[in-house]
Amino acid sequence: MSAQVITAKALWTGTSLVENPVLRIEDGRIASLESRGAIGAEVAGAQDFAGATLAPSFFDVHFHGSAGHDVMEATPAALGTIGGFLATRGVARYLATTVTASVDATLRALEGLAELIEKPGSIGADGKACAQPIGIHLEGPFLSSAKCGVQPKEHLQKPSIELFDRFFEAARGHVHLMTIAPELEGATELIAHALTRGVRSSLGHTNAVASEVKPAIAAGAASATHTYNAMRPLDHREPGILGEVLVTDSLYAELICDGLHVAPEAVKIWFRAKGANRAILVTDAMSAAGMPDGEYTLGGFPVQVVGGKATARGVLAGSTLTLDRALANFVRFTDTPVATALRLLTTNPAAMTGVKGAGALAVGGVANFVAVDAAGKLLASVVEGRRA
Repeated sequence: MSAQVITAKALWTGTSLVENPVLRIEDGRIASLESRGAIGAEVAGAQDFAGATLAPSFFDVHFHGSAGHDVMEATPAALGTIGGFLATRGVARYLATTVTASVDATLRALEGLAELIEKPGSIGADGKACAQPIGIHLEGPFLSSAKCGVQPKEHLQKPSIELFDRFFEAARGHVHLMTIAPELEGATELIAHALTRGVRSSLGHTNAVASEVKPAIAAGAASATHTYNAMRPLDHREPGILGEVLVTDSLYAELICDGLHVAPEAVKIWFRAKGANRAILVTDAMSAAGMPDGEYTLGGFPVQVVGGKATARGVLAGSTLTLDRALANFVRFTDTPVATALRLLTTNPAAMTGVKGAGALAVGGVANFVAVDAAGKLLASVVEGRRA
């Protein structure tokens, strides 16, 4: 792979903003990162993204599929197609997110995903840019039947340390995040146990009142799953799960910023409550993302997509959103500067999950980065030094 030199208006490393950066890439890694002012000379042969900001590639911690495939297929072909599509939308790393299914189906998916995570060269090994799964997010089966959305009720399970451990072992330790309803019996104990194994818990698909949420946060819950959606609504006398999510400063919170799942005004409320260091943009995308309207599947059950809106039995079933669109929507809905908004797709998800290798740019690191304009529009995506 030949050496590349990239210049732009600014570069956000994940911790600081560099004006007029000069980024040198060799063999898919960042060889140097300087500013033109420090170099004191014009840079010959550079690819210049004039007026743009460079930033770490996006990291989606809640993602089910795209390009006609579901991550629970857990095959090199499926994840290669998914990864190729994600790379074009600015994503380099993601958590492959399961949905509630039978125990046997979940175990098979986890085993297959673990195999692919441990052999990244088997995914998209055609020399093209390809996003890679860096871990697994269990969305289910420890969810509330009252707020399970389209997740099949017949496969929901009571929180069980024994069952969680079976999932964790099948995934060879690659589970990084688990969505759980805190009001379920045994949830607090499971949240604490999962944390001892390095798995963060996200509160979601829940009808919990405030008093049922506090113990889960005390036990180590780290985040909230797609805030507002599949969640008890706010009431001024019983703030419930949503009230606790919005006022607990230590808690991160996901949001699907497609204009369908959450109104722009509610996006503003969420961001004012969580701030630039605890808000996380996710897609909750399913196999129809990047595809025309039609019928698709989510974890094996049918989903209809009309006008880009995915539903099953009249209920929202994931999304067709991509993170680059989420960023542009968020900037437009909230008037947040893009350098601040980028945190919500990079450093925040990396910090919440504790996942290494995502959300930052540094000399010696893998050359995974994007170029975006002031409105958050994606101009370029580079994964492992390859232009997508």
